[in-house]
Amino acid sequence: MGQVRLEAALPVGADPRRHARALAEVHEAALSGRALPSHPRAVIGASWQRMRRLGLDPDRGAPVPALAMEQLEARRRESGLAAVLPALRGGLISLAEQAAHIMVVVDADGRVLWRDGSTAVRRRADGLGLVDGVDWRENAVGTNAMGTALVVRHPVQVYSAEHYVRSQHDWTCAAAPLHDPRDGRLLGVVDLSGPASTVHPTTLALVDTVAKLAEAQLRTTHLSELEQLRGLASPLLAKVKGRAVIADPHGWIAASAGLVPVGRIALPNDATAGRTWLPTYGNCLLEPLPGGWLVRLTEEEDVPPTRVVLDLRSARESTLRVSGEAGTWSHRLSPRHAEMLYVLARHREGRSASELSRDLFGDAGRTVTVRAEMSRMRRHFGGILLGRPYRFADDVEVLVERPADGEVLPYSVAPAVRA
Repeated sequence: MGQVRLEAALPVGADPRRHARALAEVHEAALSGRALPSHPRAVIGASWQRMRRLGLDPDRGAPVPALAMEQLEARRRESGLAAVLPALRGGLISLAEQAAHIMVVVDADGRVLWRDGSTAVRRRADGLGLVDGVDWRENAVGTNAMGTALVVRHPVQVYSAEHYVRSQHDWTCAAAPLHDPRDGRLLGVVDLSGPASTVHPTTLALVDTVAKLAEAQLRTTHLSELEQLRGLASPLLAKVKGRAVIADPHGWIAASAGLVPVGRIALPNDATAGRTWLPTYGNCLLEPLPGGWLVRLTEEEDVPPTRVVLDLRSARESTLRVSGEAGTWSHRLSPRHAEMLYVLARHREGRSASELSRDLFGDAGRTVTVRAEMSRMRRHFGGILLGRPYRFADDVEVLVERPADGEVLPYSVAPAVRA
């Protein structure tokens, strides 16, 4: 999704107490409808707008009961974050204890999975309701670093009255999202939180760095798994007649025969053994292997898809569903790919690289990023997407399923495109 500039909540050289008082004035003016003495940061202002649309109570929020212990343990196992918990603790706990903070890890649904750090600060967090198993998304507790980072998908620091709910105004937090490097899926968020008096502009950079180290550990583990699959694949492919590839469950190619090697193919989310249609390859036969799939290309006539559904209803993940005579295929989308496909669905005549750049970033000059992302998507979704200009194939029906009224799209595109 590109490099995001980290924006500390406390401006360089600002006095924390004076800045907190100024934020409190802006917060009260925003809630009462008075003219703002100054404007909040863009990420905070956008979050406050979401809270007002939801009608969230600025005094209590809309707290959701905490999970039972067996439910919490199940989420911990299923989150994909347990493997990197030692790395997160190793990078943050020492500082958390010294600087009167706690480290908090939430899953992609905003549920608090783990808390570590200062005992005294954990007791204060108990008073806020920041406990294991609780829902810390924006729609439950208002603007906060963890919940807001889940929405915007990049690191966020929130200080004092930038929090929408008043009970959190003596609190500060800095959070960074954690993604699965195999498929880009959002796994959750890691956060450092503490009393407002402990705010420091470097905390956000530290949390972001530790999150990247944790993602790098996941990437190393994945490469090791792919190498193991490659050891199985080579002798197996030698016995296969015709064109075939061996891929892991996420579509990463371990080996291929009779085909130009590619890094990854787009497998269905719910892949099962049997015949299916795959972008780029067309009609294929999937056969399960330990740790992956054998994908054989069949010699049947390739029947192109006739309908594409871009499902944007979930704030957690978007999906592309493709259907035709060969059946139905679906694939999870990254937020960036979801927004690019949304723009193309709005403009069936197509968009040039500069037009897409303007649509997505408000800047026509970021064509290198656009071309790189479109190249990745066209490798994944060959037969559906065309180039010069970028567009959906003319003979494919394209439908967009949007969130319900009052809800926001699960990504951020230019206002002119969203309207």
